[in-house]
Amino acid sequence: MPTRILGARLIDPASGRDDVTDLYCQDGKIVGIGDAPAGFTAAHSINAVGLVAAPGLVDLSVALREPGYSRKGTIASETLAAAAGGITSLCCSPDTKPVLDTAAVAELILDRARESGHAKVFPIGALSRGLKGEQLAELVALRDAGCVAFGNGLTNFASNRNLGRALEYAATFDLTVVIHSQDADLAAGGLAHEGPAAAFLGLAGIPETAETIALARNLLLVEQSGVRAHFSQLTTARGAQMIADAQARGLPVTADVAMYQLILTDEALHGFSSLYHVQPPLRSPADRDGLREAVRSGVISVITSHHQPHEADAKLAPFGETEPGISSAEILLPLALTLVEDGLLDLPTLLARLTTGPAAALKLPAGRLGVGDSADLVLFDPQSSTLAGEQWHSKGRNCPFIGHCLPGAVRYTLVDGRIAFQA
Repeated sequence: MPTRILGARLIDPASGRDDVTDLYCQDGKIVGIGDAPAGFTAAHSINAVGLVAAPGLVDLSVALREPGYSRKGTIASETLAAAAGGITSLCCSPDTKPVLDTAAVAELILDRARESGHAKVFPIGALSRGLKGEQLAELVALRDAGCVAFGNGLTNFASNRNLGRALEYAATFDLTVVIHSQDADLAAGGLAHEGPAAAFLGLAGIPETAETIALARNLLLVEQSGVRAHFSQLTTARGAQMIADAQARGLPVTADVAMYQLILTDEALHGFSSLYHVQPPLRSPADRDGLREAVRSGVISVITSHHQPHEADAKLAPFGETEPGISSAEILLPLALTLVEDGLLDLPTLLARLTTGPAAALKLPAGRLGVGDSADLVLFDPQSSTLAGEQWHSKGRNCPFIGHCLPGAVRYTLVDGRIAFQA
């Protein structure tokens, strides 16, 4: 349906554009900016005066929970939640049941995502069969079925040799690998960052070295193999510095951080609320500050939700017996706007970390708002606010921000020019 968007402040980090203008969408594309193209007749108009029009957010870390864990979430519910957060493109993790290690599972996910129509889904396939870290998955078949990258989550490979061979194989076919760096032995049994808070609460700690030792090994294997690698869910300041050093040496590496790691620290655990139980864990205030600086400088070019919805029962046991994870995709944009409110980033730079940065990291066809690009965009009111949880579309309400008043409010999310979400 031909759509006209009137009077929005258009911010497109890819082109550096930032001005008040009109947009024209037709057949799923942006067909005009400023002036209507010849012969354009709008069937629908959106008054966007006072709103910001930006590329739809691109989230590289969303657990859709389907197939296999429909009590936690479904593709329909979690993509709608994503659209409510301004997300138009997302990458789903391979830890489904069955694991996303066959073309059939990838095709199932993509078919159901197209049926729901709330957001574009780009699957991340399993790097190893069953995510067991032993035998390599059929990466080329998964690529041909629609997987855009490959990862093994927090599950370590059985040996460094196996991981090295997997990276070399991926490099041979120019595949991108998503790497989570956490040493299983050092993290075994841990529930929280190893520091004063964990000691005071009597919680088993996960030391900083669980990340940095694994990260050092992974960076060396990336350098040896020449694979294009994206390091996901960094949690430590030292880890961010290691990524900076690797980038300075010319390694083809990018990195992301979960949005909640830029806000919360291990001090939040003092009430023993299982809502703050995440893996990798919340770290120290110094680590949070280091991560924020890495986001500001661009060393970390991607902010994700690391959305992990759970059913209510999963968070009702004592802290150590609950399942880790936070449901946060549908408040990703308001949460991110707190970084502007805090003076860490200006709005165009923040939007770059949520759009062009993630799109570039995995070479996704998203994150741009130019003539000819897909009409995937979010319209939000920067002067309004969002009461988290007032409306909630995810099946998982395991979110410590519910009840908080957050800056900004998503008014419309458009996917291929269609309204996927309207407040």
